[in-house]
Amino acid sequence: MKILALIPARAGSKRLPQKNIMLLAGKPLIFWSVKVALQSPIIDRVIVSTDSSEIAQIARNAGAEVPFLRPAELAADHTADFPVFEHALVWLEQHEAYTPDLVAWLRPTSPLRTVEDLASAFDTLLRTGADSVRSVVEVEHHPYWMKWIEQECLVPFLSSKDETVYYQHQLLPPVYRLNGAVDITWVAQARLHDTLFGKTVAAYVMPRERSIDIDTIMDLKIAELLMQERGD
Repeated sequence: MKILALIPARAGSKRLPQKNIMLLAGKPLIFWSVKVALQSPIIDRVIVSTDSSEIAQIARNAGAEVPFLRPAELAADHTADFPVFEHALVWLEQHEAYTPDLVAWLRPTSPLRTVEDLASAFDTLLRTGADSVRSVVEVEHHPYWMKWIEQECLVPFLSSKDETVYYQHQLLPPVYRLNGAVDITWVAQARLHDTLFGKTVAAYVMPRERSIDIDTIMDLKIAELLMQERGD
């Protein structure tokens, strides 16, 4: 079984420019995703898909392969994940006759995932028989307590489900959000359904302290503190 770690890292970012190479604990952000993939015993190859020669060189210095540069049309703000995934696979098939069985899609904005997270997500995928597995974390703010604002007045985000019914935190059912840390998918199923995650998606639950998704300077500062705390 061949498992490819594919790290998508385009140059453009609206909210936090050049965030994939901003420094975190003294290293470019992308370094931490390359590092954990290289350390994982389940991963056979680590490839970065980027449109930037600067990111490509940083990724190579970290130990990843960057055998191609992604076309500009696949690095736009609106570009979905699947075309980037498919572009990498087609390039590898045409130039190296290489097709992995599984792809671990590791976003560089999740620097706190661990080798154990990769292994546990992989085990979950095999155990459930799903097309893919995606990492999630329990939500910090429950949707039952969220509101719309209509004409300056608060309206329940979900009709008939608000704090008047679920008036204590312990009454709220567990709800999870995607944290972007670990996605592993069977290549054949992704291609069959024309979507990165296939049809059936298993859940791998991660703790909040490893679920930071870097999107703002505040996220970066929190990640820095958490990395210092665990000794990275």
